[in-house]
Amino acid sequence: MLEHRNSRLASTKQFRHRLLKTGLFSLFMFGTSLAIGICGYHYIAGLRWVDSFLNASMILGGMGPVDALKNDTSKIFAGCYSLFSGVAFLSSSAIFLTPILHRFLHKFHIDPDEGERKE
Repeated sequence: MLEHRNSRLASTKQFRHRLLKTGLFSLFMFGTSLAIGICGYHYIAGLRWVDSFLNASMILGGMGPVDALKNDTSKIFAGCYSLFSGVAFLSSSAIFLTPILHRFLHKFHIDPDEGERKE
């Protein structure tokens, strides 16, 4: 998908296409994660849709839950969703930033293994 370090820098059009593609994929991951949380809080914890959205978005954003959960099943869901959200948020951010970081490294010819040369 990305060009080799000895290849020419991708055109601006190619870069924008990559950025759009990874941005849409990241948005899809983020939206799917939010939908899982909303449905879980609604059906498992018994919260209203708006409260479910609030709790899921706060957990996914790293802020923490808003409503107190009443039963053990909903608390287990909230714990698992919190762990999942951390991984999903970091993964979608990394996927989105990959073409930007690659272009930066490629443009300035920074070799990540440069410090490990054998003498």
